[in-house]
Amino acid sequence: MSASTEIVLHGTELSGHCHRVELLLRMLGLPYRYVLAPGSVRSSAEFRKLNPLGQIPVLEDGSLILADSNAILVYLAKRYARGGEWLPEEPAGAARVQRWLSIAAGEVMYGPAIARMVCLWDFPGDLERAGRISARLLEFMNAHLQSRHFLAAEHCTIADLACYSYVAHAPEGGIPLDAYAAVRGWLRHVEALPHFKPMPAAPMPPSRLPAAG
Repeated sequence: MSASTEIVLHGTELSGHCHRVELLLRMLGLPYRYVLAPGSVRSSAEFRKLNPLGQIPVLEDGSLILADSNAILVYLAKRYARGGEWLPEEPAGAARVQRWLSIAAGEVMYGPAIARMVCLWDFPGDLERAGRISARLLEFMNAHLQSRHFLAAEHCTIADLACYSYVAHAPEGGIPLDAYAAVRGWLRHVEALPHFKPMPAAPMPPSRLPAAG
């Protein structure tokens, strides 16, 4: 089903939360306009009308204004995907997807995402704790993916898109992926999907650049 009104995505290109939404928009073949919303914009009164919490992403689809990346994924899958293509209709399949959406908002966020924010932007988080969470998450994912290509079904679902971006960019937070062959294989399967677009690599902060010699 194609969009009958202009879809607008407010976000930033280095946000994994925004990237997961952009991936689904692209994979559904939906035209959209990307409006950059850096921190200075998100604190404005105009943006707070879209999302009083000042968070990205925000999706506008006609008169609908929707915040929260996982909620947006569910909306797009229900509104525009064909018959459970990205979000299964049957209860067990839907529950498996929901489990990974919860992991994306929990372990993925408080592990790889927080570690990346601390390392790249001096976010006031606990890097050691984020590292421990990341290790448990990656061990769990690696075991889960030993005999499958995707997280919640035999094909890609919004569960994979919700978890992909921050796991793929975990090394930017000092979280190596070398020991997790099945996770790296899963990343390649997502990256091989039609219309996939990588999230840009974040510039390395000066404190992590090698010394000139």
